[in-house]
Amino acid sequence: MAARVGTTTDTGRPLPRITDPQKIAPQDARTLTQLFLERLAVIEEGTAEYQYARNTLIEMNMSLVRYAAGRFRSGNGQTMEDVVQVGVIGLIKAIDRFEISREVQFTSFAVPYIVGEIKRFFRDTSWAVHVPRRLQEARAELAKATEELHTRLGRAPRVAELAALMNLSEDEVVEAQIAANGFTSASLDASISQDPDDHETALAEVIGVEDPAFELVENFHTLAPLIAELGERDRLILHLRFVEELTQAQIGERLNISQMHVSRLISRIVAGLRSQMLVTR
Repeated sequence: MAARVGTTTDTGRPLPRITDPQKIAPQDARTLTQLFLERLAVIEEGTAEYQYARNTLIEMNMSLVRYAAGRFRSGNGQTMEDVVQVGVIGLIKAIDRFEISREVQFTSFAVPYIVGEIKRFFRDTSWAVHVPRRLQEARAELAKATEELHTRLGRAPRVAELAALMNLSEDEVVEAQIAANGFTSASLDASISQDPDDHETALAEVIGVEDPAFELVENFHTLAPLIAELGERDRLILHLRFVEELTQAQIGERLNISQMHVSRLISRIVAGLRSQMLVTR
């Protein structure tokens, strides 16, 4: 941050001018943090003095954020820069909510805010699909219990064994196992071929199948307005034949016409609808 000019609080006591807050030694940063927090509490919010004090506090305590972010280095797919940026949000919340009257060290107060914000970030972004928080937490416990039992037993643990260790029902363990599948996902375009000499096969080619119901739904949507345009008797005949599933003889008795006439009418109606559907497509 660029150098700032000195400012004066409501009491007339000036805040020290700090050219590069992030380069201040940790011991000096703790002393200056206490001073700036005391002044921040009495400066009118929204003023240039308030903004200077708040911004300087943030920069002086960036080492806290980096320390907390360093504890979360893992294969979560997030860069350290992203984690630090999230941690800064926690630091800002701590600065805004800190009360001098509590007589606690700012470091002790701020670290839980920073860590909490980072944990929330990973909880909200690390899952490929959304699952309830209780299942996210259960997945973490399941992983620990599985590893512990695998080491102890020398084999993959059974559901009953996991349930006993985790103090959960077997149904809850199974639910957590299913939810764990949502933690990661694979692209349908990902290659699954293990042999470099083989033709690359995409995952979609293996797990994807054509669902005939899709065409059926499309046919229904195309057919509905065509049926609506038919005359009342034609719609009734279709309803009796294909909905109530009456025989042609039963339809003839219902309409007081011959079975042969019913057969000709059904053939004509169906042929007309088929030709219109072909034109519509």
